[in-house]
Amino acid sequence: MAQVLGVLKSPGATVKAIHTLKEQGFNDLEVYTPSPNHHIEHALDRGPSPVRLYTLIGCLTGVTIGYAMQIWMAYDWPLVIGGKPFASIPAYTIVGFELNILLGGILTVAGLMIHGIFLSRKGHDAYQPSFSGDEFGCVVRCHSDQVSQAQELLQTSGSTEVRVVEA
Repeated sequence: MAQVLGVLKSPGATVKAIHTLKEQGFNDLEVYTPSPNHHIEHALDRGPSPVRLYTLIGCLTGVTIGYAMQIWMAYDWPLVIGGKPFASIPAYTIVGFELNILLGGILTVAGLMIHGIFLSRKGHDAYQPSFSGDEFGCVVRCHSDQVSQAQELLQTSGSTEVRVVEA
């Protein structure tokens, strides 16, 4: 698998390069920008973040633990108060909600760290410090027989520099 890097000067040229590459069947793209840009994000069309699944799992686990813990304690230490049943679900809603928020937040932070720190560190051989300043980088991962086509598409899209990056 080869990597072709195109260095671009503007977000508009980057969006144009992304559309041109996707039209020709190059879908494994990585883009480096100095600041977040919605046009580039929409052009990449990555879909929703996987971090939201961590939040959902944390929230559902928190609610389940919140209710189960109180029901288990009520039956383990049965106190009849005002003739109410031992497991009074409405009274346990506050603790269930609080554990929902607590575990949802903790797993959201864990998901951000897993995807933002640990999983994103591999495969960034093409990054250069100017991508944090005033340039945009578009990396195309392709087979070795498609390198010349990817280079030509990046050149025609306005790249100031196009080169093959060793992985």
